[in-house]
Amino acid sequence: MDCIFCKIVKGELPSYKVYEDELFIGFLDIVPLSKGNVLLIPKKHYRWVNDVPEFGTYWEAARVISRKIEQKLGATSISYLTFGEEVPHAHIRIVPRYSAEDTYFTLNKPQVYSKEEMTTICNNINITT
Repeated sequence: MDCIFCKIVKGELPSYKVYEDELFIGFLDIVPLSKGNVLLIPKKHYRWVNDVPEFGTYWEAARVISRKIEQKLGATSISYLTFGEEVPHAHIRIVPRYSAEDTYFTLNKPQVYSKEEMTTICNNINITT
């Protein structure tokens, strides 16, 4: 299988990993919609979020990451996107919002951060379980 997310799970591709447990990993999106935008994926390949058998546990992991983003990066709220069209592997896109004006339409302009900035963001919200 030539799934980019499966390659990240196997360690074949690098990522800015911020979360990992026995079922899921979360890493910074390299084309983020906002500072701290995390992709949370199951380690096992599923096509859609609603295909993941541990659906409730999946969303609980998303909440843990979200709380850390709010605490460490000062996000005022979090949006969750599950379009799943970009990569054919289930993923919850965790998108921090920093003001009431932040909406999907204003955030839908990918941000660019240096490697140093990405490393700092990653270190700030890293969660070890």
